[in-house]
Amino acid sequence: MLEIKHLTVAVGKEEILHDVNMTISTGETHVLFGPNGSGKTTLLMTIMGFPRYKVLKGKILFDGKNVTNLSLDERARLGMGMSFQRPPVVRGVTMRDMVTACLSERANEENIRQMTEKADLVHFLEREINYGFSGGEIKRSELLQLLAQKPLLTLLDEPESGVDLVNIALIGKLLNEILGKDCPIRDRRAMGLIITHTGHILDYVNARTGYVMLKGRIVCEGDPHEILRTIKEKGYRECAICRI
Repeated sequence: MLEIKHLTVAVGKEEILHDVNMTISTGETHVLFGPNGSGKTTLLMTIMGFPRYKVLKGKILFDGKNVTNLSLDERARLGMGMSFQRPPVVRGVTMRDMVTACLSERANEENIRQMTEKADLVHFLEREINYGFSGGEIKRSELLQLLAQKPLLTLLDEPESGVDLVNIALIGKLLNEILGKDCPIRDRRAMGLIITHTGHILDYVNARTGYVMLKGRIVCEGDPHEILRTIKEKGYRECAICRI
């Protein structure tokens, strides 16, 4: 379980998140909507433990542990993983190096090839990470890392942005495997929190709960498809009115 309690976060001197509460139970996938600049990425970065995001109040509980003050690498070892909206190019490190590191003791040529085949990146193994990659290739590269890592909690920042229709279907397939959607619900352990602007990812990945974030606050929680439909028809103004 991921449990966020009364989380207030600042970046520099500016308070970005205000009293955020959220619970994701084992095996569940949730989605987060909100306009640009509403604090969605800040929430993911804070959960993952990036040091520039300072927790002023509240706490983050993960898998029974208080991780609020743990470092990023400590959280990763506990089973957290993240896919970025704009991941960096990593010169001097090949895709093979990355997959090998993520697979750890499971690393062998057969497993490496199986992983890269699923992401359609076999021919990228000797290339530097994300260098010269298209938008869809970068997204698949990010998900390949998560597929090899097998995190308990996967945080995804707009996995469908900058991706064409062919790639988004493959990304949906990879996400379903990362999130254990092929397992019966009673046996599923993997959890996910997905930021989405367009909602396209919901055509490929089933989510249990949706949230709307406005100005650093969760203002709405409910069925993700109903929330998306309301946003498309009436905009985020309707979500602000509901808050009142």
